[in-house]
Amino acid sequence: MNQRVRILLKKKTTLYRPRRTGERKRKSVRGCICGPDLAVIFLKVLEKGIGEVPGLTDSERPRRLGPKRANHIRASFALRKKDDVRKYCVNRSYEKKVKKTGDDSTELEKTFYKSPKIQRLITEKRVRRKKLYAKMKKDKWAASKEAHVAYEKLLSKFLKEKKAAYKESHQTKPVEEKKPAPVTPAKSAKPATKPATKPAAKAEVKKEAPKPTKPTAKPAEVKKTKGKK
Repeated sequence: MNQRVRILLKKKTTLYRPRRTGERKRKSVRGCICGPDLAVIFLKVLEKGIGEVPGLTDSERPRRLGPKRANHIRASFALRKKDDVRKYCVNRSYEKKVKKTGDDSTELEKTFYKSPKIQRLITEKRVRRKKLYAKMKKDKWAASKEAHVAYEKLLSKFLKEKKAAYKESHQTKPVEEKKPAPVTPAKSAKPATKPATKPAAKAEVKKEAPKPTKPTAKPAEVKKTKGKK
């Protein structure tokens, strides 16, 4: 493949480092086939042959940048832990024109040195600052614990006072007697069946009442008398 292709890359692939978990990105990549469309090729010499490569292996070049990490500097210079690593850091010198102070406005060339910042360097200042951070953290924990205990005491005191005030307020007030609610007379339901005493009384009345007597006169005579009237 000697042309660029846009491939969807994911984790554990070359030329791509995901910023989030499960992130994928489409990037243009190219294969390993050399062709006329390449502008630059980065190579590394692994084995040296019999002859010398002009401009590459015929002359020695000093290392421009040295190690930055403290342990790497110790390993490269075979230093002990007691030795100061800052003295063995690789510096870079450069010249700069500086104006001379005073009446004469002449410029002088002065050499300056630049050195990289040493990483993972443990100094006395760092040790002291670390102890201070640990002490501050411990003090904050103790202060928060004391504040919590004080709050619990204050809360229990407040609840006790509130409970005592509630009891006193209920004891001083006279106990009002509750008046009984007026009882409304319930409507008497009509009996489904008449009481047995009434029919007995009627029967007695019927028995006591005298029977009407029949007239002695004949019916014909009665009619005559009626007609005469």
